[in-house]
Amino acid sequence: MRRIRYEDGGTPDGGLFLEEVPVPEPAAGELLVKVAAVGVTLPVVRKVRAGGPPVALGGEIAGEVVRAGEGVTGFAPGDRVTGLCFGHGYADYALLGVPTAVRIPSAATARDAVALVRSGVVALGVLEAARLAEGESVLVTAAAGGVGHLAVQLARLRGAGRVVGAVGDPAKAGFVRSLGADEVAVYGGEGWGGPYDAVLDAVGGELLGPAVRALAPGGRLVAYSSGGGTIEAYDLLVDGRSVIGFQIARVARSTPERYAGWVEELWRLFAAGALRPAVHAEFALADAARAHAVIEARANRGKVVLVP
Repeated sequence: MRRIRYEDGGTPDGGLFLEEVPVPEPAAGELLVKVAAVGVTLPVVRKVRAGGPPVALGGEIAGEVVRAGEGVTGFAPGDRVTGLCFGHGYADYALLGVPTAVRIPSAATARDAVALVRSGVVALGVLEAARLAEGESVLVTAAAGGVGHLAVQLARLRGAGRVVGAVGDPAKAGFVRSLGADEVAVYGGEGWGGPYDAVLDAVGGELLGPAVRALAPGGRLVAYSSGGGTIEAYDLLVDGRSVIGFQIARVARSTPERYAGWVEELWRLFAAGALRPAVHAEFALADAARAHAVIEARANRGKVVLVP
């Protein structure tokens, strides 16, 4: 089978190489999946760009179960599933742990699944972490991204009174408004149109400080970015603002029933036509470096997908 191998960053091809390797065997509690779609994520792109030791390129995958490992119940060959692959996901075949596996409804495609499920549960999770009440205002950074474009829609569906999407490129404004955003703010602008009751931040870095300062008195910022950043304590003390860290893996491990409930909500909204996952572009497996370049340039509107 074919697989993308990462060696190191900084090369013209991004350190990504196509190789032929044997099809892996599922261990106990694992599913061997014939991959139909792979969702490219910013954390993986950042890991590759940072260089360093070779790592397995994991991420969201969707496809058909070929074989189940020892002790697996509830799944069988032929089932269509999606989930987070912690090993080699950029491949024709990948291993998926049963705890992360989710069935794909018949009305959805593999690309729908990788655009919706993982990013969608993160979006729902950060909204709940923000304790967003009906009628409150919310700012979503990286609003055109894989998580952000769903968070904008879900904030509206959950009764937010004012939804604003923040982007780095004004050319994305039309796309973000089409998702239901009332307004679009561009990074670098004064106050980003605030103050807001909640900010959902997927960017971090140098934008973290301005995001905190855009909060209203008592406002909450949920930080779920892999981009780091520094916050001044004074910015929190003023008007009693707070920052909450969110990690979806922790929720999936500690409260799997909560994670499953979010997945059910996503599929229900999708089936009703209320939630529309967007795919910016599809790339062949051999073009993984090009897919990474789109994410790195922040050029995407929705999800970037690899199709083996």
